[in-house]
Amino acid sequence: MTEAARRQRRGIQWTVAVVVLFMVVVVAGFVHRIGLPRIMSEPEMKANGAYMFETPRDIGEFALVDQAGKPFTPARLEGHWTLVFFGFTYCPDICPTTMSFLNDFVGELEGTEAADTQVVMVSVDPARDTPEQLAQYVPYFNPAFVGVTGEFLDLHRFATALNTPFRKVPGQGENYQVDHSANVVLINPRGDYHGFFKAPLDLAKMKVTYRSARYLWDH
Repeated sequence: MTEAARRQRRGIQWTVAVVVLFMVVVVAGFVHRIGLPRIMSEPEMKANGAYMFETPRDIGEFALVDQAGKPFTPARLEGHWTLVFFGFTYCPDICPTTMSFLNDFVGELEGTEAADTQVVMVSVDPARDTPEQLAQYVPYFNPAFVGVTGEFLDLHRFATALNTPFRKVPGQGENYQVDHSANVVLINPRGDYHGFFKAPLDLAKMKVTYRSARYLWDH
């Protein structure tokens, strides 16, 4: 084989190698993209139970307390995304079911989504849900979850700001129940009321709508 032929052969080999490498990169990128949840539009998110406000709402000032007895103020909602659920420790069904769901949900998150998402359970039964009671209840579902309580009027104002009404069921004595919403509220990193996920909650739907809400906020 002549030198010219050898050079021509090497040139062909390099060309084939470059083409193959390019195809591998394209295919890998395609596979990666189809493996990611699709970003939904706001109408699509709404159809899947996620209602996001065009303009997030200012919650206002509040002064509550967490399960460790530390102040829970607006500063605790800033710098990360927060999922807020209103419930109570004596709740027989909705609350433990939702808390277990939220534990499964955060377990599905990865990367920055997992790192900057906090879950907060706000009590609608301050008479029984002391910080000590919450400290026994909330970490059972996830040690990183935050339990919050406070004076009734302070909790009521906070719930009202997040459109989450609750009321004590009358005529039940000491073993009373509390009617409340099973929706999960979403607070953005500025500490504003960003929207909510409507019950009944679905893990797959909430995962993609949560990712979509974050993406639309960032872009």
